[in-house]
Amino acid sequence: MSTLAHEFKATYAFMERNANLVKRYWTWEIVWLVYSIANSLSVSYIGLGMQQLSGNQFDGRYLVLYLVAGTLVWRYLSIIFYWITDVIGMERWEGTIEYTLMAPIHRITHMAGQTLFAVIYSLFFTGIILIVTVLLFNIDMSNANVGGAALMLIVGSLSFIGVGIMGSILPLLFPERGSQMTHVLIALLLLVSGVYYPVDVLPEILQKLSVLSPATYVIEGARRAFLEGLPTADLWPYIWPTLIMGIFAIPAGLWVFEQAERYAKRTGKLHRSG
Repeated sequence: MSTLAHEFKATYAFMERNANLVKRYWTWEIVWLVYSIANSLSVSYIGLGMQQLSGNQFDGRYLVLYLVAGTLVWRYLSIIFYWITDVIGMERWEGTIEYTLMAPIHRITHMAGQTLFAVIYSLFFTGIILIVTVLLFNIDMSNANVGGAALMLIVGSLSFIGVGIMGSILPLLFPERGSQMTHVLIALLLLVSGVYYPVDVLPEILQKLSVLSPATYVIEGARRAFLEGLPTADLWPYIWPTLIMGIFAIPAGLWVFEQAERYAKRTGKLHRSG
């Protein structure tokens, strides 16, 4: 029992450490929040722009809602991914990467703290963007199944946690450009997941790849709950594939990270600056 309590305390310690990093670099957090809001709004205004360019031949408000739903879900998932991957780069910069990975702590405890904080941080971050978007576009959410959409986000977190843990080996193994290399992974998922357009418009080979992306199911399920008010029970066709991916992705991510960590220690890649 004392061992279990120790692991919980260690998990909380990593969450607290990350919270202190946010406090320390609070100006960057404000800059990133402003950028995220501006980016999300820019994409969403495409709906009204297309309505005007088409001479009011279709309802741009629906396109706005379509883009808002996709943008918010993607922002939530990508923040989880980036927080998990970027923290390795932060630790290199802070000079704590050696101490963290050499500490007598289970890696699953370490990653649990990282990922729990990432989910909480992303929920808060995305919530602010949602509030600003709803106010600016005067979105009526009376028919939206907000609970169902939130459930899709939580379920989707599992698979993106696994993907994020896998992606975090890049800044671990490649100190100079590893953090930038993670953008390739997120860009590929963005391409095939139907964030800004239906997956059906993609070439056939990309449509087949979209089936392997957990974001495809999360975005479609959340979009239907948000736009159509689809009952939570009817979201199961989108929930179960994402759950299965998450169940496999997290253990796979931990295993991949463990192998990369061993290699980094053996080859002396845990130097203080990258």
